[in-house]
Order: sequence, then structure tokens, then C-alpha cells
Amino acid sequence: MIDNKKPTILISGVGNELRQDDGFGIAVVRRLQERKNLPEHVKIIETGIAGISLVQELMDGYDALLLIDAVSREGKPGQLYLLEPEVPSLESLPPEAQRDFFADMHYANPTRALILAKAMRVLPKQVYILGCEVALHDDFAMGMSLAVQSAIPQALSRIEKWIAEFGSKPETCI
Repeated sequence: MIDNKKPTILISGVGNELRQDDGFGIAVVRRLQERKNLPEHVKIIETGIAGISLVQELMDGYDALLLIDAVSREGKPGQLYLLEPEVPSLESLPPEAQRDFFADMHYANPTRALILAKAMRVLPKQVYILGCEVALHDDFAMGMSLAVQSAIPQALSRIEKWIAEFGSKPETCI
């Protein structure tokens, strides 16, 4: 019997909208949540800086995770990147680093949340980050740069295309 079940996808917007362009991921997922045409096998959430909520959501089981976030890779502001993070295992960290890891239970850093999800065996095999190059990211300042705001429609289009093609071609880049 052939299983025609679509792979389940979690899309999570991360970041802090109080730090200018760092709010990119949140802005994108809010726009995605407004759309009525998303398939049932795709769930959209806003995790902001609360990485532990991402780990809790992953406990429901997903085939793929797409994080939407602001990044700083020394590119042109507003440039989009599809990244496939290498998530280290918690066991690979030295004992002192493992203690430090568990000392902070906020998991505000997406990497820390992914490491915890991997340690708990709830991290999907396919994890991607759609990152947008930042221009502004000062502490406690509202509003995104024009370059990053302008990248939102392109990000939405690329995400929708990727969702449509994911089941048949999971390696499709955004």
C-alpha cells in the first residue's frame, strides 16, 4: 500500500521585534498566518525568543522544521538565505559546556533550542532556516529597515513554493 500522507511541516518565526530587523521572522509568520490557502499538514507558530516553546511544539512530531529568522552573514541587507544548520549533539559538548547549557532554561537562542530538541529526539531530520540579512539590530528599538521589510513578500513567496514542492522534492531550496 502506498502512503500518500503529506510530510508534516512546522514553520516557526523566531526573533525579537524590539530589536529592529530581528523581528523579521515574527513579521513573516504573522503574514503567513493570515493566509487561508496553507495546507493542513503545515503548522505556523510564532516562538519569538522563547525557544523552549519551539521544543514543546516539536514534541508533537514533524517531518520538517523551517525557522524564519534574521541573520548576520555580512551580505546585502534584505538578502535571503536558505541554511541547513548542523545541530551538534549535547553529548558532544564538554562536561562544563553541558552544565552551562542546562543552567539557562530560557533557550532564547534558536541553536540552543535545536540542541535540546535533538537531545530529546524530537528534532525533525530536515531542518532549515530561512534567514534574512539584517541592516539594523540595536537593542530596544522598534521598526525594521526598509531592506528587510522589502524582503518579506519575497520570503512569503519562496516559503509557499517550497511548501508546495516539499512532499515531492524535499531537497528543493527556498
